[in-house]
Amino acid sequence: MQSENLKNIALLIDADNTTPAGIDPVLTVMAELGQVNIRRAYGNFAKDNLAKWDKITNKFGIRPQQQFDVSKGKNATDMAMTIDAIDLLYQGKVDGFGIMTSDSDFTPLVTRLRQDGILVYGFGEAKTPEAFKSVCTRFIDIEQLIKNAAADEDNGKPTEHAESVDPDLMDLIGAAYKEAKRDDKGFARLQQVGQIAGNRSSFDVRNYGFKSLSDLFNSLDNFKVERRADNQIWIKRLR
Repeated sequence: MQSENLKNIALLIDADNTTPAGIDPVLTVMAELGQVNIRRAYGNFAKDNLAKWDKITNKFGIRPQQQFDVSKGKNATDMAMTIDAIDLLYQGKVDGFGIMTSDSDFTPLVTRLRQDGILVYGFGEAKTPEAFKSVCTRFIDIEQLIKNAAADEDNGKPTEHAESVDPDLMDLIGAAYKEAKRDDKGFARLQQVGQIAGNRSSFDVRNYGFKSLSDLFNSLDNFKVERRADNQIWIKRLR
């Protein structure tokens, strides 16, 4: 399913394992897919540690799904979120999902949703287990997303990670560039490089403090970026 065809998006929030401070920037990202018409947060809101969700749910039109703890240890939140997601899937009313959690227990759910061709954006902390990150169409670090949003408000200053690209990311985009079709001058379409990288990994440039893929490549000394007459961006590896 292509993102431009998406219309009705569901955002399901594991309130026990995420922060309400990320709601605004997460909704901004989800707008890339379509209208976020379904917004639900799951948790035992009678607990003191979830008190901040009260004002957030009203402000952003999020429907709280109260889940009382029926036993010690694992609560009912995971089960309720999973059941609702599968119900929405089989009703055929949702074209894409956002899952806010840092809990790897949702890995099977995301895997099942993607088997039906549904795009799933995951939002969690950097410490989120790789098992969950890897099955999402895109996984975005909420803490970095909040920093990026704050930087935009602060006269567009870059975040502290904007100039730091780790070796794993360099390997990923380098491999994607090699696989992409190149012209006789060695340039590849930026869009195709991004698609190949996205198919190989759930990475998102916002995790590194960049607003777009072109911003990322413009920051790299070993790539040349060229915008051509058709307004397409092409890139070439220099070394």
